[in-house]
Amino acid sequence: MGVQITLYISSAASMLGLRLGMTLLALEMHSVKKNFGTIRAVNDLALTVGQGTVHGLLGPNGSGKSTTMKMILGLLRPDAGNIKVYGMDVASDPLKIKSMIGYIPESPRLYEFLTGVEYLDFVADVHSLSPELKKERITEFLNALELEGRENEMISGYSQGMKQKITIIGALLHRPKLLIMDEPLAGLDPRSARIVKDLIQKLSAEAVTTIFSTHVLEIAEAMCDRITILYQGNVLAEGTVPELREKAEMPGSSLEDLFLKLTGSGDVRPIVEALAK
Repeated sequence: MGVQITLYISSAASMLGLRLGMTLLALEMHSVKKNFGTIRAVNDLALTVGQGTVHGLLGPNGSGKSTTMKMILGLLRPDAGNIKVYGMDVASDPLKIKSMIGYIPESPRLYEFLTGVEYLDFVADVHSLSPELKKERITEFLNALELEGRENEMISGYSQGMKQKITIIGALLHRPKLLIMDEPLAGLDPRSARIVKDLIQKLSAEAVTTIFSTHVLEIAEAMCDRITILYQGNVLAEGTVPELREKAEMPGSSLEDLFLKLTGSGDVRPIVEALAK
């Protein structure tokens, strides 16, 4: 596509692990629970994600996906259990963990009184990028996502897709070791969505781990090395797409069909017929 984005191997440890064929863990969650009043949002969750993998976190609305992501980030504290990112406890060293993560929330909240480049400049300063590196990376991403010439406009005047692009750039500027993306392609035009998808795959080859949630199951099926399906705060199923097909006894099925069967909502025809009357 003519887009060149500089990538990197995140650490000497990850390079050694790749050479020796070892599986390093980017994320470990053990017996994690989270309640909101009387509602159990996440129930005894156990999850491991290997370094350099693309891991899909899927489930119906209210299944606990966003809550799980926010606990990994340290934005929410679990009521029980423990979470480790690259072997470090999230509760014990939250600032260090945050410096290693890039986060794209489902509903980005930007400082709309700033211009696009002012916001990215602020994010780069938070991560202590040098002036030279900051300028290089911001320019690189603005060009790649076709925001050049619009960076000096107020964010309040941006379309939803442009705001999403700024959010994605902000999450990637500091070259995180772990990306957490909640509906990252929402609002993007096809070209930009393709760049982001290809970039996730390229980052995976460079030992960067991605955990992302999406309701577009075709995207998850095409991109994910492994998938965890949550339902009412519990892990309903986990594995590769072929493993999920075997579990559901649906050889050759799409991930959408697997998802609907595993979550107990497979036959939607009566609902469609009722709505069409």
